[in-house]
Amino acid sequence: MTAILATKAARRRGIVFTILLVVTLLMMAFSSNPAVREFQNAVGFAFRPIQGALDGAAGSVASVAAAIVEIDRLRVDNTALRAENERLTTEAARLEEVRRENDSLTALLQLRAGFDFKTAAATVIARESSEFRRLVVLDKGSDDGIAVGDVAVAAGGALAGRVVEVGPDSAKVVLLTDAESTVIGQLTTNAATGEVVGQLGGVLIMRQIDSSDVVAVGDEVVTAGIELGIGVRSPYPKGLLVGQVVDVRRDANSVVQTAYLRPAAPLDRLEYLLVITDYQGGLPPIEQQPVDCGNGGTLPQGEQPCLVPSVAPAASPKP
Repeated sequence: MTAILATKAARRRGIVFTILLVVTLLMMAFSSNPAVREFQNAVGFAFRPIQGALDGAAGSVASVAAAIVEIDRLRVDNTALRAENERLTTEAARLEEVRRENDSLTALLQLRAGFDFKTAAATVIARESSEFRRLVVLDKGSDDGIAVGDVAVAAGGALAGRVVEVGPDSAKVVLLTDAESTVIGQLTTNAATGEVVGQLGGVLIMRQIDSSDVVAVGDEVVTAGIELGIGVRSPYPKGLLVGQVVDVRRDANSVVQTAYLRPAAPLDRLEYLLVITDYQGGLPPIEQQPVDCGNGGTLPQGEQPCLVPSVAPAASPKP
């Protein structure tokens, strides 16, 4: 049986091979015939539009595929560029902050170089801003020579406030805008003086200015540094910038006038302060306070000065 099947398969292969050979010979014979060639050209011409359309479709498919690949590449590149842009923006902001801090510190160091006082530079590490108080906390304290009563100054020589509490490594400074702050101010234009007090709204009030003194918007006010007599010095050194006049209120029936000042220092945004550590304001130490040597008294032991009361000249008798 197997032999019969093998013989049949061999005969089929032989028949197929013979047919293919005959067809090939016929095609070779007819291909050289001019009529056949014309027919082939006609068929090719008839199918040329279809072939062109198929080629165009294939090209379009290839273009779409290439466009999809390009879009995906651009998306990846855009994501990378966005991340780089965010990094550069963050770096620029950091550098700007570093530059600003450097400018602030440079201004503070220049101020220190121009001072005749000994100072300690400190950083503001906390703020208290309530309806009752305006103060800041510094990162320096008694270990750096800071004491209660020391004066705090911002860049540009602007008065910021006074130290009211000190620890070994921290200090609290009451700002000028605190309601309990009081400074004797002096106009730079005509040396008129007045009492500068704080208020929580952020504007300083300079009151008790003599009504005969000219006060104009834009005038600058500095610390007067007035000696109060009997050995009492001003709590603030003379010449520290307090603020600038932004408004003036006059009363025709009053002997005084009031000015409103914008603080010279940005008290709500303080970052660094100089604390003057060797200015002795207010009452001198007890051993240096003057004493009354009148009524037959003698100079006390030591070198305390005597308090000499001022005596008004006697009135001349009427003729």
